[in-house]
Amino acid sequence: MSNLVTIFGGSGFVGRYVARRMAHAGWRVRVAVRRPNEANFVRTYGVVGQVDPVFCNIRDDDSVQRVMHGADAVVNCVGILAESGKQSFDAVLTEGAGRIARIAAKSGVARMVHVSAIGADPDSDSGYARSKAAGEAEVLSHMPDAMILRPSVIFGPEDEFFNRFAGMTRFGPILPLIGADTRFQPIYVDDVAHAAELGVTGAASGGIYELGGPDVLTLRELMAEMLEVIQRRRLVVNVPFPLARLMGSTFDMMGRFSGGLISGPVTRDQVINLAHDNIVGDGVKTMADLGIFPTATDMVLPEYLWRFRHTGQYAAIKDSARTLRRRQE
Repeated sequence: MSNLVTIFGGSGFVGRYVARRMAHAGWRVRVAVRRPNEANFVRTYGVVGQVDPVFCNIRDDDSVQRVMHGADAVVNCVGILAESGKQSFDAVLTEGAGRIARIAAKSGVARMVHVSAIGADPDSDSGYARSKAAGEAEVLSHMPDAMILRPSVIFGPEDEFFNRFAGMTRFGPILPLIGADTRFQPIYVDDVAHAAELGVTGAASGGIYELGGPDVLTLRELMAEMLEVIQRRRLVVNVPFPLARLMGSTFDMMGRFSGGLISGPVTRDQVINLAHDNIVGDGVKTMADLGIFPTATDMVLPEYLWRFRHTGQYAAIKDSARTLRRRQE
């Protein structure tokens, strides 16, 4: 019988790519999610019965233990960027990660991969960054040989980064940015999944790996690249951090008073993180240690951002026709 991997959050942005890779590698894949009926698309990643979405709540011991039964490896891809109700940073990023690692160790699971983030720091002013660091510590306390992946901002067809900013260009001539001069090192989602696959199969050793792409660019430079791809001209305006923090605090207050019904475009915690560079550090394990050559943004962005162009998928055809008319004239 083939090996079994349980992927927590396996229908999410990163998780679905990990699930696809593991299915193609011949593993049975158990996708543990809160809404399995909305994750049926993962079944198509393998042959009939190979990939199975199942219910799991990582805040509950019994639920986690059930989906981990018989697993040879586990991957934790569960993450949140903003708190909502019971889905707090501590509950999901720290306690949830620790619960998965504790039960994996108790169940005799051989290997664990945990997806964290660059910027995880126990001394950070950001609750997100502190919770990520605490989650890593919890994982390593129970599974000391676990692989911890710390990606920079992740891009790909389903991302909430380039897609979000490209969508904003539809609403006016100005593109406001918080932290326009903050540096990022975007990493392609399938490269992150490749790293996770190496950890699951044992082809790579455990430890903490910081994952970044081949280019280090400011947010302003990344937006310039995006605007070129979607063929739109916008005035990029940097929002000063004092104003951004005020905006974040206001949106946070609106969310609390509305019981979570109103969610603003940015939280104060996110503003804090945007003030710090999000790039691979010095003296750490990287993609090079995994033997992976990361994919550049310009190789992928045109494949999914074309829908934000004025003429969408027909932009190239119209450009060709325009060029042909000029030559005929």
